[in-house]
Order: sequence, then structure tokens, then C-alpha cells
Amino acid sequence: MPEWAHYAVAAAAGYLSGSIPFGLVITRAAGLGDIRQIGSGNIGATNVLRTGRKDLALATFLLDSLKAGLVALAFTLLVGREVGFVAGFAAFIGHCYPVWLGFKGGKGVATYAGLLAFVSPLHGLVVAAPIWLGLFALTRISSLAALVAAAAVPPGAWLLGERSSFILGGLALLSVFVFWTHRANLGRLLSGTEPRFGAKKKDAPEA
Repeated sequence: MPEWAHYAVAAAAGYLSGSIPFGLVITRAAGLGDIRQIGSGNIGATNVLRTGRKDLALATFLLDSLKAGLVALAFTLLVGREVGFVAGFAAFIGHCYPVWLGFKGGKGVATYAGLLAFVSPLHGLVVAAPIWLGLFALTRISSLAALVAAAAVPPGAWLLGERSSFILGGLALLSVFVFWTHRANLGRLLSGTEPRFGAKKKDAPEA
């Protein structure tokens, strides 16, 4: 198989894996209806948490992470790290723009985390995870924690010794995508109206 075909197959497999809408599937299976009809209308773990089911939100986060991480790991082991990264990157795109849901999916935080965990675990554990956990604990604003963590990943990866321009460029592009998918949240952050977890609905709009 020519080298370009490895990347093409990885991209296709990653997109199909990433486009599985676990948040929607899990909440429907639990008898909670269509997750797109509550809160922000998002299919990700943050919106699933608004159902009051922490177990379903955790399951959604883990599955959304694994659908990127496992496909990335598989292609990394079979072909190489860069091809694995392409598979994980495509899973991120599939999650955000799933063909099955009219290209309206999640915001990609969990799939980004899954990609880091399996392709660049050091960067995820040392950079992204502590920043997200620390900021969320301090502010209770999920979007702020996600945006700052995403912004820190590319420079953090470089500082930790990543020298592949392919990987660094891919991480930078993924972080830009996270800002794009969170553009409404970013606007509310700048205006001071982004909700905190635990805030009453009358006090803040849905994230």
C-alpha cells in the first residue's frame, strides 16, 4: 500500500469512529430522550451532565475520548505515529461534524483529550489535564478550562521536547478548532455571561 493510502485509510477510519454520537445514543438508551433538545443542544459530556446523570456524563466523556484514542493508537502501532495522529485528528472532526447528524456534533474536548492520551500522553498528563482540572475547580466554568488547556497544549508540547513539525502543527490546528467550536462560549466569557456549573438557569444562559 502506498504511503498516501495509509493516511487516507486512517482519516476515513478516524472520521467514522469519531462520528459515533455516544452522548445521543447513551441518553436515548437511558430513556432521557434526545440530548439535543436540552441545555445547549450539544451531544457532548457537558450537556449530558445537565440531565443530572453524572454516570452517563462520565460514560459519554470516556467513550468520546476512546473513539479518538483507540483509533489513533491502532494506526500508530500498525503504521506509525504520524498516521495515528491523522486518525485521531479525523476522529475529532467526525465528533464535531458527524455526517449522521447533519454535521452538527460536539465541541471536541473529549476527543482531543483521547488523542493526547494515546498519541502524546506526556503532553496530556503534564499540560492539558492539570490546567483543565485546576481552572475548572477554581472557576466552575468548563469552557474556560477547555480553552486555556487547548491553548497551552502546542507550546507545552514543544517545551516538553516535541520536535515533529507534523505533530506540533496538528496540535495547533486542533486547538484552533476547539476555539472555533467554543466561539459562542468565548463570546459569553468576554461579556461575563458564561454560566458556571451549579448556577441556576435564571442566573445564566446555557453553555
